[in-house]
Parts: sequence; structure tokens; C-alpha cells
Amino acid sequence: MKDNFRHQGKRQHLVEILRDKGITDEKVLAAINKIPRHLFMDSSFEDHAYQDKAFPIAANQTISQPYTVAFQTQLLEVKKGDKILEIGTGSGYQTAVLCELGAQVYSIERQQELYKKTKLFLNKIGYRPKYLTFGDGYKGLPLYKPFDKSIVTAGAPYVPNPLLAQLKVGGRLVIPVGTESQVMTLFVRKSAKEFEKKEFGEFRFVPLLEDKN
Repeated sequence: MKDNFRHQGKRQHLVEILRDKGITDEKVLAAINKIPRHLFMDSSFEDHAYQDKAFPIAANQTISQPYTVAFQTQLLEVKKGDKILEIGTGSGYQTAVLCELGAQVYSIERQQELYKKTKLFLNKIGYRPKYLTFGDGYKGLPLYKPFDKSIVTAGAPYVPNPLLAQLKVGGRLVIPVGTESQVMTLFVRKSAKEFEKKEFGEFRFVPLLEDKN
């Protein structure tokens, strides 16, 4: 579990790349500068950990490209103490970024193997989400609603209604929508019935799978 000066130097370089690509939220950049991304990856990929690329992890999933993580997090406008629902725990990297920003994170992972591995790993490196569970992200977490913010880290063919329903008024949902490639979409809840929708260009994600183990 080493994090040395070489890793830290590479992280600083990554932050500059993200800045050049248009990430302006200094708190998000500081979180990425602090979190040892190489620890979230298979050791054979360690040398590539601070490139702005996605990489394979367990259960045929990927750790998202740092730019994508930063972009989604920036759209969320995270404030300290925000109650955030994360769909797709994955490697736990996005979870760690949200924890680093002071959010209370409620996260769902639908791959049992990944869920068990990530739960242990996050604890080991000192990131403690409020609640981590194995389950179907399409359903959200009705027991813990409402949420200030929600983030989906896999490509959703459509926007699951429960995720919109579980948002507070004023709350934000950031979700990549589409099948082959996805359009990054932000929903802001304006009232009980009304949502404002904005789109932010194309991204590529692994699919958000429903009702599977």
C-alpha cells in the first residue's frame, strides 16, 4: 500500500491535465491530487494509474477515466455533508473522491465480487462511505431517501424513475444516458413534479445492469 513521491508527482501532473481539459472546481482537483489512484488498480496497471484513461478492474468493469470522474463530480456541486447516492461503486475511486469532499456516501454495487473487494479496500485506506450495499442500482435506496445528490457511474439506457423520485427538491442527478455511447445528463429537481435537464456531450461507460448477480 505504498504512496511515494513519484506517485504524488504523477498525481500533480494529472491534475494539470484535468485543468487543461476544463475542470475548474478546485476542491475536486484537490481530491484527485490526494487520492492514490494506483492503489485502486491491478498492480500490473500501476504505471498507467495517472494517465487520463479508464482501465479494467475485476468483474469485467472499469475504473473510470479521471477526467470523467472529475467532470461528473464537478456537475454534482458537492457540498460538505451532502447525502449522495452513488450507483455503481466499482473500484471505489469515485466513492473516495466524494468522501474526500466531505459527502455522506450511500453506494450500490451489483457485482458481488467487486462489492466485497471494494468494501474491504475502502476501509483499509481510510475512506468510509455511510452505507455500501450489494444490489440493483435501478431501484436506488428508498430506505435512505431523500438524497441531496445522485451520481450514476455506468451507462444507463434510460433514466430510472426511482433515482429521480429519491432526490430532494433542489437535488441534482448526474447520469450518462445511452446504449452505445452515453450523453452526460444533469437533472435538477425544481419541484415535486418538475425537473430541469441539461446535456453535456458524449462519454463512454460500461453498461448499468439490472437485476443481475
